[in-house]
Amino acid sequence: MSGDAWAWCEGDPGVLALPSGRLVRGRGLRRPLDPGAPAPAYGVYLLGARPPLPPWESRWLRWPDFRLPGDREEARAVLTEVWHRAAGERVELACLGGRGRTGTALACLAVLDGVPADEAVAFVRRHYDRRAVETPWQRRYVRGFGGLTGREGLRG
Repeated sequence: MSGDAWAWCEGDPGVLALPSGRLVRGRGLRRPLDPGAPAPAYGVYLLGARPPLPPWESRWLRWPDFRLPGDREEARAVLTEVWHRAAGERVELACLGGRGRTGTALACLAVLDGVPADEAVAFVRRHYDRRAVETPWQRRYVRGFGGLTGREGLRG
């Protein structure tokens, strides 16, 4: 995937490589994009209030700071779409700081990709940000997300 013009480059800031090889960028919106950084093809913004529209395709998922998604069924559908799209597009997930909500969403993607739910937070902390998934209820959400997808995720 790294040679694909539409894929992120593994090792670039915020890019998480899932076990399947899918690459997803996590980002904090407080830090502006570098002028030379590639833009995503699709972005999902995990915020308590609707953000301004970026110049690429995007979706807002209502998710207040330090909390959980407002609509968990919608969150599951959106994250499943992100997982599918990441197979061939530059997809990013972002909240204000890029750690709590973004880390939680990335951990859910890891579960969809086949990482056991009880290991997904550690996976994201090891490969994305050591402080990702900030609250106990976010960690529980990831473990519960695994129970709803089955231990094999979408790959299995």
